[in-house]
Amino acid sequence: MRLLIDTNRYTDFVRGEPSAVKSIQTASKLYIPFIVLAELRAGFACGTRARENEATLTRVLQQESVSVIYADADTTRHYAAIYADLRRAGTPIPTNDLWIAALAIQHELVLLTRDPHFQRIPQLPKI
Repeated sequence: MRLLIDTNRYTDFVRGEPSAVKSIQTASKLYIPFIVLAELRAGFACGTRARENEATLTRVLQQESVSVIYADADTTRHYAAIYADLRRAGTPIPTNDLWIAALAIQHELVLLTRDPHFQRIPQLPKI
């Protein structure tokens, strides 16, 4: 399975949470959205263990099965469609999470998250 990881599940993985560890270890490929990298590094910058957290992230990113994924013009089309659907339904989600969902849908990836608001996007495969 090809997974796209959300920030909260990356944190769970690093902390050794069993379901996150299992999902990531059994994935054939792990994608980290550029948005998640930004969220993680923002958290590191505000914390007291920035160097340690950055070193851990660097080790994860160096794994052959891990890639960072970026938005492109096609991503913006998926973003707009999801945004419009959620707006019509009156169920918006945070902007960063719209980008994450758009990347997952665009690249046919399964989103690994524990954020319940992703349930509002039925076309998004998630665990």
